[in-house]
Amino acid sequence: MDLTTLLALSPLDGRYARKAAPLRDYLSEYALIRYRVLIEVRWLQHLADEPSLADFAPLEPPVKDVLNRLVDQFSVDDATRVKELEAKTNHDVKAVEYFLRHKLEGVPGASGSLIAFLHFASTSEDINNLSYALMLRDARQRVLLPLMRQLATELRALAHRFADVPMLARTHGQPATPTTLGKEVANFVYRLERQSELYASVPICGKFNGAVGNFNAHAVAYPDADWVAITDRFLVSLGIEPTPYTTQIEPHDWIAEYCQALSRHNTVLIDLCRDFWGYVSLGYFRSRPVAGEVGSSTMPHKVNPIDFENAEGNLGLANALLGFLASKLPISRWQRDLTDSTVLRNVAVALGHTLIALDSCQRGLGKLDADLVTIAADLEQRWEVLAEAIQTVMRRHGMADAYEQLKELTRGREITADTLRVFIAKLDLPAAERARLLALAPAAYTGLAASLARQI
Repeated sequence: MDLTTLLALSPLDGRYARKAAPLRDYLSEYALIRYRVLIEVRWLQHLADEPSLADFAPLEPPVKDVLNRLVDQFSVDDATRVKELEAKTNHDVKAVEYFLRHKLEGVPGASGSLIAFLHFASTSEDINNLSYALMLRDARQRVLLPLMRQLATELRALAHRFADVPMLARTHGQPATPTTLGKEVANFVYRLERQSELYASVPICGKFNGAVGNFNAHAVAYPDADWVAITDRFLVSLGIEPTPYTTQIEPHDWIAEYCQALSRHNTVLIDLCRDFWGYVSLGYFRSRPVAGEVGSSTMPHKVNPIDFENAEGNLGLANALLGFLASKLPISRWQRDLTDSTVLRNVAVALGHTLIALDSCQRGLGKLDADLVTIAADLEQRWEVLAEAIQTVMRRHGMADAYEQLKELTRGREITADTLRVFIAKLDLPAAERARLLALAPAAYTGLAASLARQI
């Protein structure tokens, strides 16, 4: 750990710097500048290719090459140069424009008139909202969704592996109708996959319609051009869905949807972490010790489920930020205020804590071994869970007060196999039904759990 990491104020850049690293190419200050450069360059190229604008002609090869290299080979050194220009201009987007002007000066075919069309008819928010759109899109597609799907795949393998392992269920924390270990894992596979796909389906939106959303500068410069169509084509070329009605800023409704969808996935993951933590506590799972690792500073025997606890804490922090982002970003006074600007810079924090949680959850799952003996022994001690089965068969055959009879027999009492068998032997049931109930054991009373787990 280097000194700068030790001095970091945020754990994302300190303790968790390595784990958060995959998001740096998409959500860092460097990334924001790189995406701004991309938008400015692609807009200039789009204008040059637009046949309805008489002052433009297709860019000459040297200019095309320079512009494409600026996007494809944009470096930290380039971003540093932009920051140096920003220190003079005190304006981050204008610094990008000046950076591009300097890069085009002296390039054959890059006349002064062409350079004058950098940032043409654009407000800073046109550049920024598209930059954040691409940042959030790429962070989702290239970092978070692959990890979400990988986690679901690993859980699916567990569901299939333990599909037939009978397990005592607990409702209200009390012994309840048996299930299988695989089916309980399958529940989370279904939920997480559904939420991850809803997150993946949130559209990425943007605007490029000028200072207050009316194409004022565009229309006065080229009154005969179809600017709505021109800018829509530009947005679609970037993979962004146009937002047709805006003030100066894109209203960020889609970012609220994005944050809420991610938060719902995180909430399901919190539920998973708490359940697995509980199963470790019951002894259903054992956490494998890692050589050299210390579980407690004073109790040498301990192997704590710290990865699930770490994941839960980071998910809670991420959701608090995602909730604030979702509730704040769509609100802006009149045609705009600047409160969204500083808040948007914290989307990286919310996604960073989500990333750390996904990593911790996978690490926790990777350390677990199921203790099948403990699972079976716990279930074998709970014959009272068959009360549901017995009273349901009694109901089928029209026996009066079936529920009440089993309630009187079992509620609040210690029940053994013999207790139930004596009760069953006295029931006025067809011989085959009585024999079936007498042969029933808690481990066999799992319904369709095994097949449901295998089908996930």
